[in-house]
Amino acid sequence: MKLYTSVDIAASERKIGYGDKILLLGSCFADNVGAKFAEHYFQTTVNPLGTLYNPASIAQAITDTRYPISDTRFLHHNGLWHSMMHHGSFSCADQQELVRRCEESRLALQSAVAEATTVIITFGTAWVYQMDGEVVANCHKLPANRFVRRRLTVDEIVDMWQPIVASMPDKHWIFTVSPIRHAKDGLHENQISKAILLQAVDILTAQRSNSPTGGLTSDSAQRGLSYFPSYEIMMDELRDYRFYAEDMVHPSAVAVDYIWQRFVETYMTADTQSEMRMLHQLWRDRQHRFLHPDSEEALRFNQHLSARLKDLQQRYPWLE
Repeated sequence: MKLYTSVDIAASERKIGYGDKILLLGSCFADNVGAKFAEHYFQTTVNPLGTLYNPASIAQAITDTRYPISDTRFLHHNGLWHSMMHHGSFSCADQQELVRRCEESRLALQSAVAEATTVIITFGTAWVYQMDGEVVANCHKLPANRFVRRRLTVDEIVDMWQPIVASMPDKHWIFTVSPIRHAKDGLHENQISKAILLQAVDILTAQRSNSPTGGLTSDSAQRGLSYFPSYEIMMDELRDYRFYAEDMVHPSAVAVDYIWQRFVETYMTADTQSEMRMLHQLWRDRQHRFLHPDSEEALRFNQHLSARLKDLQQRYPWLE
């Protein structure tokens, strides 16, 4: 007897392997998945500008890589300088240090966008905050009256993302909607927000224009676009609060592991999965800490680990 509804996911024709360079941008669920890639030693770049939640800020981050950082988007508040386009972890007391940090992150993202063979985009919410007519990535706890809060439309999301995807047709684009609920927006408002994101992604991954006539692009572009249903997996297969963290909003570690496994089944070949098991064991061994690090057992273990690492670096030169 089957006691849950499963989400059917067709295996992707375009796979992810260890020869790929992977860029992940978006909500904190992108950070969760990025951590899983890191545990298996894939070549990844995850959110160089910090966590970004809405489609407009993620798109802006990509397009802004063409221009040097400008301090026109900096504000001083509560003794710190903040970038309205960056996560709060970039904020600091010295304005020039903030410029340096933000420019460093821009160059990192610029390089990652250029080199990536696979780009994974996670949309978190359709709600945005605007200051002086521009969508900001982070409000940095500034007074609410400094912002206009509104919800993006499906058309707006599609119109800002279609040119980005079309300008890089060689890349494998994977879109997903974060299963993390934005409960502070209100549960009903969160559902509307997720519905907008889902509809926009459906249009993007089908490569249809959002017009009555529609219209498909080339087959190659279609093969380079896909949707991974992390939201649906959480809502249907894992529809139980035991799969949520203590805040009852974020997925638990077990849920993240399960969604990751479904992702692996969808995008990795059997050979790649075999490599993943081997490299994950290396990662696990490197996390091991001995109670007595100077013992003979610990020294033998570390010598063997160093030899394994050196051997694997011949095949995976990015291992450190």
